[in-house]
Amino acid sequence: MQKLQLQQKLQQRLTPQQILQIKLLEYTSLELEEKILQELEENPALEEGAELTENDSNSLDEFDNDNYGEEDFSLGDYLDEDDIPSYKLAEKQNQEDRSETFYLGDRESFHEELVKQLHLRDLSELETKVGEYIIGNIDSDGYLRRELNSISDDLLFQADIDISVKDLKEILNIIQDFDPAGVGAENLRDCLLLQLNKKEETPSILLAIQLLTQTFEEFTKKHYDKIANILKTTEEELKIAIHEITLLNPKPGNSVSDGVRADVYQIIPDFIVETIDEEIFTSLNNKNIPSLHVSRNYAEMLQDYSSNQANRNKENKAAVQFVKQKLDSAKWFIDALKQRQNTLTVTMEAIIDLQRGFFITGDESDLRPMILKDIAERTGLDISTISRVSNSKYVQTNYGVFALKYFFTDGMQTDSGEEVSTREIKNILREAIEAEEKRKPLTDEKLCEILNEKGYPLARRTVAKYREAMGIPVARLRKEI
Repeated sequence: MQKLQLQQKLQQRLTPQQILQIKLLEYTSLELEEKILQELEENPALEEGAELTENDSNSLDEFDNDNYGEEDFSLGDYLDEDDIPSYKLAEKQNQEDRSETFYLGDRESFHEELVKQLHLRDLSELETKVGEYIIGNIDSDGYLRRELNSISDDLLFQADIDISVKDLKEILNIIQDFDPAGVGAENLRDCLLLQLNKKEETPSILLAIQLLTQTFEEFTKKHYDKIANILKTTEEELKIAIHEITLLNPKPGNSVSDGVRADVYQIIPDFIVETIDEEIFTSLNNKNIPSLHVSRNYAEMLQDYSSNQANRNKENKAAVQFVKQKLDSAKWFIDALKQRQNTLTVTMEAIIDLQRGFFITGDESDLRPMILKDIAERTGLDISTISRVSNSKYVQTNYGVFALKYFFTDGMQTDSGEEVSTREIKNILREAIEAEEKRKPLTDEKLCEILNEKGYPLARRTVAKYREAMGIPVARLRKEI
């Protein structure tokens, strides 16, 4: 026998306006620009530019909308003076001259470069089509990690091209001759060998090829004594050959022929912070963000519908609801932009307040320990909100452009009781490793001793964690001959 039970649950649901505010908060300046253009295209009640100033705040007579099932509203609800000119905060007139766009590389696709080279070869239409398919399977690092028999199957089923693995290999060999050298390799060893085979056959290059061909596993483990014995070579000859290998590019897909990374992107700073005579000025970079206002025509259209008794019929109900929905959506969007702007501003001001020393000097050692909770407490905002603001946002300063996350770091106390940033500890680690004897690299235990001597009481496992976070391998893999 089943029992019916009545349960009471308390659930928190986000309103559409709150969801919109959260989404806008996560956008970068470039993403926000695209979102605004999308809203302008989709919502005719949202218009670009500042409204001509009239007595817009005067609310018109409200109407009895029992037949429509909507809340009371007036034209003034949509054309309030606070909303009309712009949602942007006041900015300095010369901000356009101060803000910059930072371009980090060429936008042209790495794969497009390969296809260009393919089309320069004397190939049949079929070979060109197969070559393009192979290039499409090369990953962003420049490797072809798929088996040729799988590619052969794909071509048969997807393009009705019946080609053998042997013929595929011949076309792949052509692609592997393209720039950048090493492209189209199946693994790291083949990638390095492709690059070496393009070089002049000097004794050191020939030895490097022999090393990768016969002792690649020993090379990855840096067992240099064993390599020297197998190849019957001297330590000096081996050192020169290894140096030739270190000059190669293990990820040829990350560069184009001129050596510029192809997978990088442009950075548009979200904030501009200027320091003049130890006085700090901050503003949002809104130069590419247009002013918005609610459409007067749509607001007046709604007012006409509501004030005319002849319009009170079922036929016009859908039209009224449509117009009101668009007006509400436009007003919510403008309000959400205002909220985003206010949240970003107070967050950046709190970061500047805590990291004032850095913004004055530009010296990394002046960065104080700072976590999301510190900014949340200062601003009264939720930690999740601070996290959204700091994610993918950049600030332009006198000393360069920095990701907002750069200013967040844990801290610890030294023996003297002074609180320091973990970034300072990492700098000491990096300096110690850069100065180490490469024939006998410093172990984590030794690095731990060095830090303790400088007054930073850390356990070995903590040192290892910092070293790994900096992308520095263990001592054995840092060994050189």
